[in-house]
Amino acid sequence: MTAKEEYEYTSVAGTDSTAEYNVQNDEINIQSTKMSSESAVPTDRKFLYIAACVGNLSAFVCGTSFGWTSPEIPKMKVPHENGNPLPIPLTKSEESWIGSLLPVGATLGPFVAGVAADKIGRKNTLLAGITPFILAFALASIATSSLMFFLVRFLCGLGVGVVFTVLPMYIGEIAEDEVRDSLGSFMQLFIVIGLLFSYALGPYMSISAFNIICVVAPCVFLIVFYIFIPESPYYLIRTNKDHAQQALMKLRSKPQEAIQNELDEIKASVDESLANKASFMDIFKSKGLTKALIISVGLVAFQQFSGINIVLFYTQDIFTDAGSTIPADISTIIVGVVQVFASASTPILVEKKGKRFLLILSAIGMAVSQGALAIFFYIKSGGSDISSIAWLPVLSLVVYIITYCLGFGPLPWAVMGELFPGNIKSAASTATAAGCWFLGFILTKYFSLVSDFIGTSGSFGIFAVCCIGAAIFVYKYLPDTSGKSLQEIQDILSGQISSATA
Repeated sequence: MTAKEEYEYTSVAGTDSTAEYNVQNDEINIQSTKMSSESAVPTDRKFLYIAACVGNLSAFVCGTSFGWTSPEIPKMKVPHENGNPLPIPLTKSEESWIGSLLPVGATLGPFVAGVAADKIGRKNTLLAGITPFILAFALASIATSSLMFFLVRFLCGLGVGVVFTVLPMYIGEIAEDEVRDSLGSFMQLFIVIGLLFSYALGPYMSISAFNIICVVAPCVFLIVFYIFIPESPYYLIRTNKDHAQQALMKLRSKPQEAIQNELDEIKASVDESLANKASFMDIFKSKGLTKALIISVGLVAFQQFSGINIVLFYTQDIFTDAGSTIPADISTIIVGVVQVFASASTPILVEKKGKRFLLILSAIGMAVSQGALAIFFYIKSGGSDISSIAWLPVLSLVVYIITYCLGFGPLPWAVMGELFPGNIKSAASTATAAGCWFLGFILTKYFSLVSDFIGTSGSFGIFAVCCIGAAIFVYKYLPDTSGKSLQEIQDILSGQISSATA
């Protein structure tokens, strides 16, 4: 035998190891061949996906409230005898308040949701957060004054603020590392399905009938989510380890021994978070947390400055103002269908390309499409014949919606759900969501005033410039977090490891 020869001994019955003798190094290497109980159990994520879909019914309800104004406001601007529930047509000022009171409520909702998520749990907070929608849609079905519709939109905003704060947190905590990106992008998919629901049904039904139908979805969510879907194991582990174990077994579709390691990791993470309980101001004492807050707030700020709420709230008006040859109600349905298909592809693409790539692509696509809209309205305002390019607003908004849904629609919220550790997550999520919707209020309330001053073309031009800024921001500040555990992401942000080596 040469010095390089090696002997390998197979395992003896009843053992779980093999031994290898290396003559050159005069050493014996013993290697375990026992498969862990976790790896031995096949992965079954059907219930996990079901749980994510049921949870995201709350996002569907948010989507119906976002799209609500597009078909309903035009009905309030016609005379009472033409089906308007209001005694007199809606004024320009009242219209702006109906559009902007949802973001006002959504600015306040996160402050309640952030505290409630830690006190009563993620699940119960989502259940409580859906009740304002039920009240709002029920009230809208019998409303006969603009003040009642103001209250309707404010209540919807409260619900939106709660859902946008707690749902990304809940999904981020129940998801496995390998599918967290795709499950996080479900939120946008369900939002745009809700939008399509409003776009497709709203124009062809009375305000009363449409809002009665809108009550159904939040009621279904309330019942199904309460009965069948477990609380986040991260929350349950604080009070009852047995309940956390049962929840994790259900979510993973695995027996107790197969989820024990993950349960221990969750307990260690939560124990560390509780031992280092932090307030919002403590974020600024840590380089990693400060960076996380800048990224999180920056992404949702650029999401708003992309002009998305203006497009969603006033889709029909945009097409009408553009003088498109396609009827406004049909155009909005086209946009809604495109949103659904684009959002449905995001969970697949984000697993292959990562969040950072899709966000940059999204920002560039939105900049190009908004720039095209700016040019169109500039030509139109100059009195030139636009009949040859009457198709441009539809094409531009379709491109805008596709690229928005691929990146800046779902991913800022998915990023927010994974950037912060448990001890600061509620406070950080509250600040991020509240900041997002405060900007949304400013934009929706004063868009018409700014548009009257600088013109529609100038408004879309500003949005296009903001989208370019968004691409630069993502390229410079956002690390690649795809496939990383929550702890690895914290290490990347704090500079302990690079995203390339994690």
